[in-house]
Amino acid sequence: MTEVKIETTLQIYKDLNDTPKDIQELMKSAVRARDNAYAPYSKFNVGAALLLDNNEVIIGSNQENASYPSGLCAERTAIYYAGAKYPKAKIIKMAITASSQNQITDQPIPPCGACRQAIAEYEIKQDQPIEIYFMGVKGKVVKSNSLANLLPLVFDRGFL
Repeated sequence: MTEVKIETTLQIYKDLNDTPKDIQELMKSAVRARDNAYAPYSKFNVGAALLLDNNEVIIGSNQENASYPSGLCAERTAIYYAGAKYPKAKIIKMAITASSQNQITDQPIPPCGACRQAIAEYEIKQDQPIEIYFMGVKGKVVKSNSLANLLPLVFDRGFL
């Protein structure tokens, strides 16, 4: 047997004001997207904003459905829209913010597993990492230089 240790490096900012100005602006776009979420069942609103290499900012919010699997997360809404509208553009940075109608979200909330897989697909497709910033409504902001930090054993087309 061989034991393998996997380490992740993340940067943590004390709050949004501690981040670079461009990230503050990108996160403000994610907040506006979060405010447009349709989450009557989970009461958990998520917004995402992507900065593309053509300087376009694409936003997405979670959209729920009474048939739960039919809904879509904010991150995937934004990623798939970017892929449809700007198929040759690369995603440079992603900002994600989440709020709950039931409690204060003061801890950074990372992307779910399905969204991590979708982000991984785009990192592989564009052969370039995506900086990912995530937070709750307030408090710390976490930065990952690549999805690989959040999903180190990625399933990709190499297995197909």
